[in-house]
Amino acid sequence: MPFILGSNSVSGYTIKNSLRFDRASSDYLSRTPSSTSNRRTYTISFWFKLSEISTSNYIRLFSSTIDTNNRIECYFNPTTHNLYFETGTSATFSTLTTSQSFRDISAWYHLVIAVDTTQATSSNRMRLYLNGSEITSFSSSSYPSQNNDTPYNVNTASLRIGGANLYGINFSGYMSEIYSIDGSQLTPSSFGQTDTDTGIWIPKAYTGTYGTNGFYLKFANSASLGTDSSGNGNTFTVNNLTSVDQSTDTPTNNFATLNPLAVFNTTSPAYSEGNLKATWSSGGNSYTNGTFLLSKGKWYFEVKGSTNDCAIFARDPSNYTDFGGTYGFSNANGNKITNGSSSASQSAGASNDILQMALDMDNNKLWVGRNGTYFASGDPSAGTNAFISSLPTDLVPSFQNYGNNIQANFGSPIYSANSYTDGAGRGNFSYAVPSGYFALCTANLSLYG
Repeated sequence: MPFILGSNSVSGYTIKNSLRFDRASSDYLSRTPSSTSNRRTYTISFWFKLSEISTSNYIRLFSSTIDTNNRIECYFNPTTHNLYFETGTSATFSTLTTSQSFRDISAWYHLVIAVDTTQATSSNRMRLYLNGSEITSFSSSSYPSQNNDTPYNVNTASLRIGGANLYGINFSGYMSEIYSIDGSQLTPSSFGQTDTDTGIWIPKAYTGTYGTNGFYLKFANSASLGTDSSGNGNTFTVNNLTSVDQSTDTPTNNFATLNPLAVFNTTSPAYSEGNLKATWSSGGNSYTNGTFLLSKGKWYFEVKGSTNDCAIFARDPSNYTDFGGTYGFSNANGNKITNGSSSASQSAGASNDILQMALDMDNNKLWVGRNGTYFASGDPSAGTNAFISSLPTDLVPSFQNYGNNIQANFGSPIYSANSYTDGAGRGNFSYAVPSGYFALCTANLSLYG
């Protein structure tokens, strides 16, 4: 099973795509309304999955800005990791700061921001909901005056999703199912529901109206990622995002990523691109692990190294503190690695090789391949000529590259793959997935794990 499953819908409503933002790449969507509409009443709903738990930067989900003293922002504090939502006009800001911290980089969250400054009760003028429940515990709170005109839905206010106009500090992670409802203060029940079997908050289709400046971003068109699917035509401009940033990692099918919270030594890598790229400084030699812990089932994943000094492993999670507990292959010298011990096996590889692993946790075997060919005439589909035939009962995917970078592919890659899927039709891989093996995502884990 994974460390944290996150959302996994069994309701029949499937979200197919998300958009992957990378702060270092200055990714964001932008739009300025052509006309001003309702500045007092609106609802913003979206799902997000964090990639970065910053200790130095305010990570902004979105902002709507006229000028310094006329803005709306939603962001995370780098010290406390609390969520902030603030709106301000004429240097008077109203702010909600959650008591809850956000540090989970493997789960999807659903956030609803519901504003209606016409409300008589001040605390009803700005309301936050997380995963279907209203947030009522705030470390600090202040509310706008009644009938306050906020800097939203304004034809002079630039709306950025995934970033901020004034500060240039963007979001790192995934966003999906972004709604803006102009003229209505809604509750989460318009966008989601509690699954009666699992008790998990899951998405559902929105069936209401949008209002003049309302929009719906579902990222279905990789060639036009800012397309508004509400019918209003309120399409966003795409900034530094490309078709490869369209992801199938969504609230209804959560894919594994690399885990920056599992730190092994001081040379741990820097993470980017939705935690699917890890970059080591010169001489760095630590490992990076995936977010899913595997104890049964048959799984397939790939990795691409910027140099040949790349390694692919299954790693024993009980042995995090040293370089033991690893089972796999080093492309730098062609060695097999068995519980941290090296032995000659294959020729050394090249830069940009694709390494493959088929991991059979039911029979405690694994196969390693390179660029479509499995070593030692291995055949994972038939279960013959395994590369390693004796494994621990619990393993995580693991990778390494001395002083360079790796790009992990658990089925939703950051590089152009060849659209090979598993037997369930999931994933996007460079090479054919062995029969009976599956991509690392919650939809597969619920069925095959």
